[in-house]
Amino acid sequence: MKKKKINWKHWLPFYIMFIPGLIYMIVNNYMPLYGMQLAFKSFSYSKGIAGSKWIGFKNFKFLFATKDAFIMVRNTLLYNILWIFVGAVFGITVAILFNEIQNKIAKKFYQTAILLPYLISIVVVAYLVYAFLATDTGLVNNAIVKGLLGKKEGVAWYMESKFWPFILTFVQQWKQIGFGMLLYLASILGIDKTYYEAAMLDGATKWQQIKSITLPLLKPTIIMLVILNLGQIFRSDFGLFYQVPMNQGALYSTTQTIDTYVYRALMVNNNVGMSAAASFLQSVVGFIFIVTANAIVNHFDKDSSLF
Repeated sequence: MKKKKINWKHWLPFYIMFIPGLIYMIVNNYMPLYGMQLAFKSFSYSKGIAGSKWIGFKNFKFLFATKDAFIMVRNTLLYNILWIFVGAVFGITVAILFNEIQNKIAKKFYQTAILLPYLISIVVVAYLVYAFLATDTGLVNNAIVKGLLGKKEGVAWYMESKFWPFILTFVQQWKQIGFGMLLYLASILGIDKTYYEAAMLDGATKWQQIKSITLPLLKPTIIMLVILNLGQIFRSDFGLFYQVPMNQGALYSTTQTIDTYVYRALMVNNNVGMSAAASFLQSVVGFIFIVTANAIVNHFDKDSSLF
């Protein structure tokens, strides 16, 4: 039996278009793997990566030998766990509400308004937050605390750590909700409209349609995004935790995370190995969380698992 000849002239343009993406993937995803050995070496700029001395797991000690180890690990994990589920709830809710808008002009307006925060630099966001929370000139103190509540002195927001779990959660959701909404909206738009038409003929209310059609059909997307987010559970948004609180030492108890701690340690000690060790540990923990979560999902619902 003769083998069918491959028409290379037909496929050649596709392979050429594939080359830039392949080069980017190799440079961005695979070449940095060589630097993973820095986590186990005492890096010397004069000797380079290959010539630096192997020191085993000593670089990992600084993460856990400090008194702040519990605080930064606790903050990193709890913020991420909270934001995974809060983000899913808000993302689904906004996507469903947005899908109900019929007016094209209104739809474009709300789409822009929801997505705009996601596109704003975190540095700009930090100064927007400061404009609201500044002790003397902030809008919150002048208009609400002093104006509506009638208090003589404003709240020193940047000196009170107890407020910042709520502030950071609000800012994070405000900035990320647009992107989350798009992911869920794409799945909602893919749902067959005949399901809703049949439900309306049976007299189902809008809430019944959402509960019985939209949410069940969104389940694979929800599970997939939760599993992927669990891979980042040992990481944090550096800009959010460093820029928005203005690096105030009084707030470290609620704003210190692994990423901000490693950055500050790197600025003081200039120890590249410690930074590499932290990044390596974050990757390993994220991988374990993804595999574990996927195994649990695969046990109960194989169709919703990633692999």
